[in-house]
Amino acid sequence: MWMNDIYLSRTSDDLYLTTILENRIEATIVQFMRMSKVDFDFLLSMIGPRIARQTTHMREPVEPRVRLAIALKYLATGESYTSLNFFFKMPSTMDEWFQVSNRFESKWNFPHAIGAIDGKHVRIQAPRNSGSEYFNYKHFFSIILMAIVDADYNFLYADVGCQGRMSDGGVWKHTKMYRKFENNSLNIPEPEILRIPYKTKIPYMLLGDKAFASTSYCIRPYTGTPPEGSVKRIFNKRHARARRTVENAFGILNNVFGVYSRPMKQAPEVARKVVLATICLHNFLRKRESRNTYSPPELTDRVVQGRIINGSWRTDNGATTMQNLPQLPLRTSRELLAVRDHIANDFVMNNQINRS
Repeated sequence: MWMNDIYLSRTSDDLYLTTILENRIEATIVQFMRMSKVDFDFLLSMIGPRIARQTTHMREPVEPRVRLAIALKYLATGESYTSLNFFFKMPSTMDEWFQVSNRFESKWNFPHAIGAIDGKHVRIQAPRNSGSEYFNYKHFFSIILMAIVDADYNFLYADVGCQGRMSDGGVWKHTKMYRKFENNSLNIPEPEILRIPYKTKIPYMLLGDKAFASTSYCIRPYTGTPPEGSVKRIFNKRHARARRTVENAFGILNNVFGVYSRPMKQAPEVARKVVLATICLHNFLRKRESRNTYSPPELTDRVVQGRIINGSWRTDNGATTMQNLPQLPLRTSRELLAVRDHIANDFVMNNQINRS
């Protein structure tokens, strides 16, 4: 009684199962998700038991394979809905943090970076009886995605769900990760010199834009527009180049997942799960066989003979559907200014080839 007549034969019509169902699943995972069948089957083996439903006298449940395909199609197109809930993991040991930092230095020529941090407004429809809680400074309704990304566009951490009206400083301070950084409870390596014979010890830090305060664990660029060729201008270019990883991660989400192309119709808590699902699928696909299909090299920013080539996501019409947090005029302490100046001078003195 709950099912369209065309689907009633799915358990008895082998032709339907082998031709229609399989073809639609294949089209979903290849055309929409850019995921190989091997990776789809691996993902299904991981979560299949969790999304399986029990057969009752009233009806037989939709099999996990179909449920997963439906969820993937929704995330890719925004046309239908089923929720998935995943998790991901920040580095927890010094060795893991060193690996993240070494990758930033080898790929983006920025030392002691342990992640790029940024926040975005994700559009949603106005929740019922919410007043102006989710109405942001850009004059639309949103929830906020706060994320830390590694040198290879993988999400290390994401917090989703703060109301769009929240102040910029309050968004980051609202997260559990902020408290862990403040309490120094993440096993981040102790400050070290950049090279011999320096004596100044530089902490391992996140790369943040002007929406974030400078702290012992977060470094932001110099304010204003420093003169071309100056130490400050070179630092800002190098900082921006390394921080592009988080912009690119957001850009990939916008480019691949159609749910970001229009305001999400779900309640904020459900929309939060949808965003987290896309992030976890992103991490999964970036590390699997489907990597170059899901996010081909030309999609993201890349360095070619020392020059940055913009990824195609930056010119895509959907690339701006997630809006930036506004910048903050924050004052930096003398000690943190000295750390930034030390790194900036090191770029000039010891990295002549990589100034741009």
